[in-house]
Amino acid sequence: MDKLIDVFCDVDDFCKVFFPEWEKQLLANGTKKRNRKGRMTTAEMMTVIIIFHRS
Repeated sequence: MDKLIDVFCDVDDFCKVFFPEWEKQLLANGTKKRNRKGRMTTAEMMTVIIIFHRS
């Protein structure tokens, strides 16, 4: 269980730094897009994928 929490903390820290910088680099094409929040955060989804691939 500790490894799960460690992986989540690392992924969450990465997401907090990466996504704001990535969004600054995106080009806008003028169309409106939905930006609705999902039930799981990106860090949670990435953690599930990482743990699945490590198992």
